[in-house]
Amino acid sequence: MQSVCDGLELDPAAETGRIVGWLRDQVRRVMRRQGAVVGISGGVDSSVVLALVARAFTAQRVVAVMMPDSDSDPSSERLARDLCARLGLEPVLEAVSDALEGFDCYRGRDEAIRRVYPDFDPAAGDTARIVLPGNLLEHDALNIFSLEIIAPDGTRIERTLPAREYLQIVAASNFKQRARMAMLYYHADLNNFAVVGTANRNEHRQGFFVKYGDGGVDVSAIAHLLKTQVYQLAAYLGVPEEIQRRQPTTDTYSAQCTQEEFFFRMPFAIMDRIWHAQESGLSPVQAAVALNLTELQVERVYRHFTNKQRATEYLRMAPVALPVDPAKP
Repeated sequence: MQSVCDGLELDPAAETGRIVGWLRDQVRRVMRRQGAVVGISGGVDSSVVLALVARAFTAQRVVAVMMPDSDSDPSSERLARDLCARLGLEPVLEAVSDALEGFDCYRGRDEAIRRVYPDFDPAAGDTARIVLPGNLLEHDALNIFSLEIIAPDGTRIERTLPAREYLQIVAASNFKQRARMAMLYYHADLNNFAVVGTANRNEHRQGFFVKYGDGGVDVSAIAHLLKTQVYQLAAYLGVPEEIQRRQPTTDTYSAQCTQEEFFFRMPFAIMDRIWHAQESGLSPVQAAVALNLTELQVERVYRHFTNKQRATEYLRMAPVALPVDPAKP
């Protein structure tokens, strides 16, 4: 029986060379751009992409942009600067809080939160996030978000999140990704560079991105790689250990929220192996034996992957246009 690890282990040197050569070809020859712009957050995905871009182009042809807002973790800027120093790059700081205030991002989000929890008071130190049910391997549950309020003393209050309030929180929060992408294109247009995206395969295929936000890029450098493969490249490329050890977060809500809590519902290490088993055509029984899981667990996760990809297919669609009427050329 095929190992569920077959295909997950990379030759990091060969893969790096393949991506770097492809980036040069796409940006210079196909797009006729002179360099690359990357948004950096101190996370492993953007760090790997920046390291790849730094190999593909000279330091003078790379712009690394930090774009924190008032909810961002302060350590993100420190980690991003450390990485840039190692790569010989001088990052650009473009805080987007004022733009988000202008879009009413925070007001719209907090207004929806208060309809669910009227006592929510950011001025007093309350923070908030939205989360999915816990680990999918441990129990089955629909992908229905809950609102969690965290008081300054650490008290946590969880509330069911109605559809209207959920949609308003997400719609308001999506201004963050769209404002950041607008800033990246400012620097791209300013320098005649291309915007290089940082989404990995987990995010792209399961829909963990904002359309015309972090999904609106010219080149997707690592969209073919699963998260565990991104970590393999990070080690090879010399991404700082602190970044490699850092828990991946959404960097969207005022309360810290991991990507696992917000969207994926299981650790990347096991998720990637189950996903690879499904894509390799292994039955739930075969995958369960290979991964030391139950058949029910594998069936549940297989169904989860399929449903998420179907539900988010519109995010990956190009704009739809009505074909020309052949009778009226």
